[in-house]
Amino acid sequence: MVASSAESSISDYSIFASPGFDPNEYANSILAGDTYPPTKQKTGARNAEAGKEDISVALGKLSFGIEDVAQQLRQVVSTHHETLLAEASSVHQLETSLLSVRHGLGEINGSLEKLRLKIRIPYQNLNAHVNRLQRLQLASDVLRRTSRFVLVARRLEVQMAELEKASGVTNQSSIKVAPGTDTPIDAEIGPEGERDRTVAKAALSIAELTALSQADFPAEASQDDQQDAIIPKPIPLHSINAISSHLSAIDAARAKIISEMDIMMQNGLKELNRSQLASALQTAHNLRVLPQLVQDVLDEVIAYVEDRIRHAFDLAKLSKEAGAKESPATPSSLLYKSRVRTEPTNATAPQWATALWTRLEIMIEELASSCIQVYTLEKVLKLKKDSITKAPFLDEAMKVLESKPSSTFWMTTARMLETQTKDAAKSSPFFQQTLSNGYPRLLRLFHDFFSKVAVHTDTVYSQSQQSPETVLILRSTMTFESLYLSRSANRLNESVGTALSGGIRAPPSMPEGIAVARTVINELDSARFDPLLVRSVAKNVASALDMFVQRIDTIVVRDRTATTLIGPNVSAQLALNAQLVSALYNCWAKLNKLDAEYHSSVVSVINPSVESLKRAYEKIVDPLFMSIRRDLSSIIARLNRVDFGKDADPMAGAGGASSYMSELAEKLSFIRSEVFGRFSVGDLMKEWVVTTVKRVIRTFILHASIAKPLSETGKLQLTTDMTELEFALNAFMMEGGNKIKSDLIADDYRALRTFRPLLFLDNSSLALPERTGALPSLIVLHHILVRSPLPLPHALHGWKVDEYVRWVDEHSEAEGLTLVEGCIARWEKTAELDEDDDTAEEYVTLAKTVLERFKAS
Repeated sequence: MVASSAESSISDYSIFASPGFDPNEYANSILAGDTYPPTKQKTGARNAEAGKEDISVALGKLSFGIEDVAQQLRQVVSTHHETLLAEASSVHQLETSLLSVRHGLGEINGSLEKLRLKIRIPYQNLNAHVNRLQRLQLASDVLRRTSRFVLVARRLEVQMAELEKASGVTNQSSIKVAPGTDTPIDAEIGPEGERDRTVAKAALSIAELTALSQADFPAEASQDDQQDAIIPKPIPLHSINAISSHLSAIDAARAKIISEMDIMMQNGLKELNRSQLASALQTAHNLRVLPQLVQDVLDEVIAYVEDRIRHAFDLAKLSKEAGAKESPATPSSLLYKSRVRTEPTNATAPQWATALWTRLEIMIEELASSCIQVYTLEKVLKLKKDSITKAPFLDEAMKVLESKPSSTFWMTTARMLETQTKDAAKSSPFFQQTLSNGYPRLLRLFHDFFSKVAVHTDTVYSQSQQSPETVLILRSTMTFESLYLSRSANRLNESVGTALSGGIRAPPSMPEGIAVARTVINELDSARFDPLLVRSVAKNVASALDMFVQRIDTIVVRDRTATTLIGPNVSAQLALNAQLVSALYNCWAKLNKLDAEYHSSVVSVINPSVESLKRAYEKIVDPLFMSIRRDLSSIIARLNRVDFGKDADPMAGAGGASSYMSELAEKLSFIRSEVFGRFSVGDLMKEWVVTTVKRVIRTFILHASIAKPLSETGKLQLTTDMTELEFALNAFMMEGGNKIKSDLIADDYRALRTFRPLLFLDNSSLALPERTGALPSLIVLHHILVRSPLPLPHALHGWKVDEYVRWVDEHSEAEGLTLVEGCIARWEKTAELDEDDDTAEEYVTLAKTVLERFKAS
């Protein structure tokens, strides 16, 4: 019930508890008999009816409500009176605390007032004095700058008057000094003219006037001071009457000095006059515009270079120029033309090419002139220094430049050349064909460019050294170089293809090898003037020669038929290989002479391929020479089957040469005429002949020295065989009716001649060096053993004659003598057991004498 009554009372007073309740509106609504809507919420049926009641009823309800609220308040107070009394007691205590706090705050206010009297007021007075002092300083600074400004302005007037007076006289006192000297800076640059010095002084005056008119605060102040103190702004000098009268004259003087500076800079660059350049740079430095001046000058030069390069490769202008030259000679020039020709015809191509090369020559001259100007400017910037800091002007200019002027020139020129050459090659077949075919001529133009600028720059372009700048420029024409190298490679490959076009049925021989070598030499000779181009061509040459060797290798016959020496004619396979060897040798012989004509960097590229030619033909002829040595050795080995120990038949006449010797002579004749005759190898043939002759002589002497038993008749027969061998070798050494010089086989031939009298010497003469000095010691020992009862080394070891000869051929003479010495020692041990056998003592002594002589030598 209590809860319901509380809820009903709350609902009765809800209108009055609304935040938007207005007593006046409520009274008006009661008087008017309307419903009062304190909120947009629904208040129930009772509230709606209450708003429509009479005034008396409403007043009664209000009086009842007031009494009800008062009764409720009394009830709440009586219920919570103890709590309210405690709160009232605490409030009394709080008032006591607040009184003590108020007393403390009063004391603090008194202290603050005392501090204000001691600090703030003196501070404000001091701040006022500081502001007054700053104003005085500012006024003093203005007066100082004004006085200095007027003084410098008058000085400038005098300087400009001197300049006007000398304006009609051309300065002839500047001296051009050749670059590269080690003289001091002033002497290096040359004496400046009086007029140039006047311009520099006037520039310094103008710079000082500008600095005076743009002076900052006389004294710097912190942010806190600036917030508390009022600092006056600097007074601009142009607002002062004494200054404003000079401003127009100063502006005119500045324009005049800048004009004079530009003229000096242009004339100095045009004439390469370092004195004028130094004056112009000094003037710019005095005006505080040196970095900007250098930047502007460099931009002008770069823009001019770019324009010249663009003009040289402009096909439209070239067509107009060529058309203008052709028009007077063309009777049909007045006829209708359907379009403007941008490519030449076959008839007009020479005129177009001439015009193009003329443009390129002019471009190169202009590039050289611009390059020299840039380097001259950079050298003057290095030589001129600030009079106070001693820092070169170049350091000051580098504050706005990305790199040194020379580096900027090279990079910009290379980039522009690369862009224009690529565009020209893509857009015009005429440019592509003309400059790729004439690329050596284009390179020669750049060589002229490098030679012209080398006097004024530190660039080098030679066979042994190339500066990075020159390489950068040449790499910009890589488009035409690639086309030229491609065509050069095609010519080399065509030459190789033509040489091998016949295949195995018509293999290449000497003419084809010479043709390939000539093509290689022509390509290298066309590019030999340029170290970079000749290296690139050398790489193409190496590739072509490698292909030449590889394709020949597929034709070579390597079976036994290519090395068969059975007559009367050589096999077709051997003849085929002979032609291939002739081609390879003659190509190698021509190219092997290039070592003395080209730089080592080029030779190192082509040498491996040239040497591969030599290895290729040696690989073909080595099996053939092995077969020749084997056949000749087998024929000479038949010497040991002949019985040289039989006595002569008194009824028989004088006999001829042995059958093996006759067969050897026939084989030598066959090899010389049929086998070697198939080869066209020039001087190499002499080497082959000499090698074969030496091999035959040494093999024959070795076999003849171990022929045992050997009677007097056998000695005569050996002498006859040696005579026949000499005739055969003389015929073998004949070439075109002339005998090959015997100096190459002098030692072996002398040994053959010495072996003949050796057969008839007495035993005591066998150890005399003057009688047997031309023969190897092993041959003399063999002959001593043949005469003695001692066994020969191969007989003692149970070897066959062929096996022993092969062993001697594969080992040195010292090893052969060691073997013989071991055999003698072995025989001596055997002879000690048989004391009666002393028949060989003489021969053992002779053998030891020969061995000791060899060891002593």
